[in-house]
Amino acid sequence: MTNCSIDEFGLISRFFGNVGEFDESSFDSPVIPLGIGDDCAILRPPPDHEICLSIDTLVCGVHFPESITPYHLGYRSLAVSLSDLAAMGALPVAFTLALTLPESNVKWLADFSRGLSQLANQYQIRLVGGDTTKGPLTVSIQVHGLVPVDQALKRSGAQVGDLICVSGSLGAAGAALSVLHLEPEIDSASAGVRHLLEHYFRPQPKIELGCLLRGYATAAIDISDGLLADFNHIAESSKVGGVFYEEKIPCSDMLRSEVGSESLSIALTAGDDYELCFCLPECHYEQLKQNELFRTVSIIGVVSSELGLKMRHKDGSERILNPKGYTHF
Repeated sequence: MTNCSIDEFGLISRFFGNVGEFDESSFDSPVIPLGIGDDCAILRPPPDHEICLSIDTLVCGVHFPESITPYHLGYRSLAVSLSDLAAMGALPVAFTLALTLPESNVKWLADFSRGLSQLANQYQIRLVGGDTTKGPLTVSIQVHGLVPVDQALKRSGAQVGDLICVSGSLGAAGAALSVLHLEPEIDSASAGVRHLLEHYFRPQPKIELGCLLRGYATAAIDISDGLLADFNHIAESSKVGGVFYEEKIPCSDMLRSEVGSESLSIALTAGDDYELCFCLPECHYEQLKQNELFRTVSIIGVVSSELGLKMRHKDGSERILNPKGYTHF
């Protein structure tokens, strides 16, 4: 082993032995009785709670560019998994990490761990185990979250007449795909390019909003493959359709300045936003709209009884939408 590499057990101890922390003070007994270091971790859900599980695998050259900095890779890998918990209204507790590396480079590992730890600490989620192996660069993260019994947000409950809502603005991360090579110069890039790159490399999972929506939203999903493709999962699960309002799709001014007339198309189909799309009875929107977490929420359409997706234009005319987005195969 050279001074630029490290063995497996040293790697785990040095870079991943103390990543993140879960605040157990609001629970009567430990939720994580045993963390990293044994053959298995142990989780103990509090009474009247369920555990939500999700796993994501990110492959170099497929889900992130080969040129990505290890800091951004660590940050982004955990963020996209946390977004799944947000979509279910689950509170993050713990995660496991399977890391496949071409080599055990100490500098690379330190930067990867720094990005991972920053987000883990921000969302108070603890690394409790995992695996490392040699091979093409691949990151797999499984997240574990808590939700009160029968309060998890699902895709299957949307009702005709519900408002279709999204958090934040859409399209910036998708537009960033054309400028990912500028990541090393992100600090000196123009404000518009920096806006796109920040949305791609540092998505912000909407955990607090997801938890707030328990008992109010009838269906929810995170936007990873594109607004239309992801809402279509809700529509198919709920056996409903959707009508979107063209002028209500939220695109940032910086996105419009960078891509012009393409902004709407990118916002609808590009993906990688990791915002929440959810369905909400109008009466509940009136209850929630004064909440600070709803400051960035937009009403973009309405759930319809007619299957399929449509776009309603300013003049009242409609066109049928193709729910295309990112596909994995």
